[in-house]
Amino acid sequence: MLLERGALLNNRYRIIEILGQGGMGSVYKAVDENLGVEVAVKDNLFTTEEYARQFRREAVLLATLRHPNLPRVTDHFVIDGQGQYLVMDYIDGEDLRQRMDRIGILPEEEVVIIGAAICDALTYLAACDPPIVHRDIKPGNVRITPQGQIYLVDFGLAKDLKTHQTTTTGARAMTPGYSPPEQYGTARTDQRTDIYSLGATLYAALTGMIPEDALSRAVDRIELTPVRRHNPRVSRRMAVVIEKALDIRPDGRYQMAEDFKQALLSAATPSQRNIEEYLIAPPPSLENKPLPGDHALVPREVAVNLPRSTNQISSTPQGGIRLTVTSPNGRTQRRESRRKFFLILLFILIITMTAVGLYTVNPSVTKSVLERMFNSIAVPPPFTTSTPSPTPIQLETPVPVGLSGGGLEPTITATPTKITKLVVNPSPSPTATDLPTSTSTATPSPTPTLTPTPVPTLKGGSGQVAFASVRGTKLPQIWLMSTDGTNLRKLTNISEGACQPTFSPDGRQLIFVSPCDRNKEIYNGSALYLITDVDADVIDPIPLPTVPGGDFDPAWSPDGTKIAFTSLRETGSPRIFVMDFATKEILNNEPELYIRRYQPAWSPTSNKLAIVEEQGLGRVVLQEEDGTIEELYKPSMDASDMHPAWSPDGKSIVFTRYPVRGRLPYLVGVSLGNPQSSATATPGASTPPAKTPTSNPKPLEFTLTSDLVPMREAKFSPDGLWLVFESWPNGPSHDIVMMTASGSSRVSLTDDPENDFDPVWRPPIN
Repeated sequence: MLLERGALLNNRYRIIEILGQGGMGSVYKAVDENLGVEVAVKDNLFTTEEYARQFRREAVLLATLRHPNLPRVTDHFVIDGQGQYLVMDYIDGEDLRQRMDRIGILPEEEVVIIGAAICDALTYLAACDPPIVHRDIKPGNVRITPQGQIYLVDFGLAKDLKTHQTTTTGARAMTPGYSPPEQYGTARTDQRTDIYSLGATLYAALTGMIPEDALSRAVDRIELTPVRRHNPRVSRRMAVVIEKALDIRPDGRYQMAEDFKQALLSAATPSQRNIEEYLIAPPPSLENKPLPGDHALVPREVAVNLPRSTNQISSTPQGGIRLTVTSPNGRTQRRESRRKFFLILLFILIITMTAVGLYTVNPSVTKSVLERMFNSIAVPPPFTTSTPSPTPIQLETPVPVGLSGGGLEPTITATPTKITKLVVNPSPSPTATDLPTSTSTATPSPTPTLTPTPVPTLKGGSGQVAFASVRGTKLPQIWLMSTDGTNLRKLTNISEGACQPTFSPDGRQLIFVSPCDRNKEIYNGSALYLITDVDADVIDPIPLPTVPGGDFDPAWSPDGTKIAFTSLRETGSPRIFVMDFATKEILNNEPELYIRRYQPAWSPTSNKLAIVEEQGLGRVVLQEEDGTIEELYKPSMDASDMHPAWSPDGKSIVFTRYPVRGRLPYLVGVSLGNPQSSATATPGASTPPAKTPTSNPKPLEFTLTSDLVPMREAKFSPDGLWLVFESWPNGPSHDIVMMTASGSSRVSLTDDPENDFDPVWRPPIN
């Protein structure tokens, strides 16, 4: 049970707000009314013997620590029948994850300061009696105050290195990408474990990418992507230091945190520096406004390369050196602008001269190429809300070819055209009205014959889209709207935020996830909530049964009897679970451990789930009811594939591809052919299963959209003729966008300055 704002805890601590939820409890901001200072209160509501012992250990560990880069514990108490509570310093500001979301890739000098500060804290922990290992260093556990000070927080997984101590079940959690191989299972962990995690944290800060998972590197021989391949601006010496810290062999890393610190300082400057005070550019004021950026997982976003920072070195009262990172001055910015201007001018000149030369040689070919270029980059105008008219859809001709039965089998389409106006009217069947077209025409090829896409009839709920949005609120809430942008209605008003809506097959009920602070892939401490009647005047969401960890990614089975979802329960690593909707019982009790699987999507024609399996990079696979895994296509070696969605006929799957080298996410499809035929596969198979001889064609992968415009998380309309997805072509504001299933005629359904995400069609109400 969450503590309410204003509640007085232990007759002393007045709760101000909830700061976050994790697998073992929540963290609150409060005021110590005895001393008049702000504090952080962490609770443990799961008072089993193992959880209680782990929580007490954290209290004892922190109570003895006194270091400028570590928080202090000031109180610890137990309230019978309610839980255990830990009171510590409140560290204001932002964490490193939020900082990366806000500014993109961090300057190298700033990364050095952060790394050196955390190394000092680790050196102090190693000198304790007994030595202490943090075991959960990651961007979310590095805090930066408004004064630019750096803190290592959250010792929930810490342990002291007593003789013969083993890792307990309750503390066996790990963070893929940041945890070294020895942290999976019960292997011995020591200071080198923290060195690996710190190296992974600095890797993410320098590159905007999480390094390949250590277990996958150790077991599957996946190579670590070099730092400079992600960000060539990183110096070679710095890249070598970071990559050494990320050696999968403990003996191959730095053996002590002090060694890692000195290597960082030496790589950053010509000579070794004695930095005794670590300050970086403080975050902006966080009061009453969310941080820019909407994702906690940096690799899913396109990192922004920042200009080289200006370093100011000054002496400290202790005789050390203070290195402060500031933004470039005006002269540097003007010089950078002039350089970019001349580069652009040179590029235009080269293109012009090339075009003139080609035109001289072959005018007809040059003209055809230029027409194709301009057609491919044409961008539809912003959507504006208008009153539904008898002619709902007005398109320039020719209309792109559709896909039969709502599938995504690749077809030849006409030249993409620009949509002029889109109004979806739920009543009469829409018709297409031709508009005047360009005078230039192309001679059609004799084959194949192009057939216009049938215009969809959107009736009842199929003309509505639910989505999450931060508009008018501090945290996301669930909204519902018609596909003409009208009838906007707010469905939730939860103080911890709500996102990831999914409708029941009958279109009447809806499940969502809370807490939700922004759009991200993993929701620690979240739970599933049910709205029993979406159209009710008063909506009172009901929480579904959960356990510590976090439940998210809900997906309803086509018959409405089961819910598939992702959970962090038991191991802290995402796995797929299935719940009986009537009894709320979990149907699969033994999912495979240590393989990250999430984002289930239920086939509309079978018991298969399309899921994301992550071993270094994400890929979409099929999971049978018995857990058998079937590969769909050869996975990409330089991109992660995520967010699968089925076409209504079960013949195709569309998903989002996230390139690892800085390009924008785009939509990709796989055509499955006959959805009823299946392949023979072996559970956990790492190679494509052998297929029995059938008439079912081999799955075919194809690109649905261009990667010049960011698109992700697409969902099919109930009739299979439209896709709705998230896009941000004009800047940081994310909108809900709609287009035909063949990838043409894009139009924005929302145009709010705040972020909109997680769109999903509402099925027809029956």
